[in-house]
Amino acid sequence: MTHPAPQRPRVLSIAGSDSGGGAGIQADIKTITALGGYAMTALTALTAQNTQGVQDILPVPPQFIRDQIRCVVDDLGVDAIKTGMLGGGVQTQAVAAEIARTRHNTPDLVVVVDPVMVAKGGAALLAEDALTCLRTTLLPLATLITPNLPEAEKLTGLTIHTVEDMKAAALWLHQHTGAAVLLKGGHLAGEALVDVLLDGAGTREFVGQRIATRHTHGTGCTLASALATTLAQGLAMPDAVRQSCLYVHDAIEQAPELGRGAGPLWHAHAWYPATRS
Repeated sequence: MTHPAPQRPRVLSIAGSDSGGGAGIQADIKTITALGGYAMTALTALTAQNTQGVQDILPVPPQFIRDQIRCVVDDLGVDAIKTGMLGGGVQTQAVAAEIARTRHNTPDLVVVVDPVMVAKGGAALLAEDALTCLRTTLLPLATLITPNLPEAEKLTGLTIHTVEDMKAAALWLHQHTGAAVLLKGGHLAGEALVDVLLDGAGTREFVGQRIATRHTHGTGCTLASALATTLAQGLAMPDAVRQSCLYVHDAIEQAPELGRGAGPLWHAHAWYPATRS
């Protein structure tokens, strides 16, 4: 017997904080709420950062990460989990263990893994010792993986320069993890943006127009959170991708133009659209 997907799904974000409010836990809470979900959190790290970069990182002890996840899941329940910045190998292992436990108790759980490795300013957000753990323990638990091109190259060892390369990398990840893969093509040159989705139904391309702006901080976090929310609401994978990409596009287009570096998005555009002269 199947149960209808909740209209207001409980979405747990496991990620680092962003003191500038543009990415990480803060972007996740805004996105999940804007799309009609109930946001819950487990912090993996505190960061001191703004639009110009990450100044410092304070990791959260792995046992405390597990405590956050377990107390939330055991009391409030969960329909979807999204992971972002994890930090080191011990943090990654702790998160994977708790997701495995949760998935065992919640067979319909949606798990979206955004394999965050490097911040836009260049700061490393995933330690080298965590890469193997991510690849072998966490990714196989995922419903959907959302790497960008540098992350996909790191995970697969492949070089990606074209859309065909993207399809090959997505296939590699799917074969080695069993998860659906949304490979984001924002790092390819050109005006067109091509994302590649590979799931049980095959391969699809999603084509959009690049927006000429420096205000793109938190796009990956925002997209992954949107996907976790829409998938938990029962949307089919292609529809969830389409709706989530549109949400991110509008959030970039209406960015508040804050800061001197890579500025944040405007997550509340459905309620407070940007005014245009």
